[in-house]
Amino acid sequence: MAFIIDGKVISAEIKEELKVKTKKLIEERGIQPGLAVLLVGEDPASQSYVNSKEKFSKE
Repeated sequence: MAFIIDGKVISAEIKEELKVKTKKLIEERGIQPGLAVLLVGEDPASQSYVNSKEKFSKE
């Protein structure tokens, strides 16, 4: 039997779970999560990856 996996649905579920956990961390412990990225070189694919992580962290 085959299973169809909808990556967009799974991604949305994970993002929502992270938002809830992040909010709880801030409210209960006063901890503001952060993200640090070190980009070496000028590879466009690497820059795209970093941009996507930055966008996600702002959500």
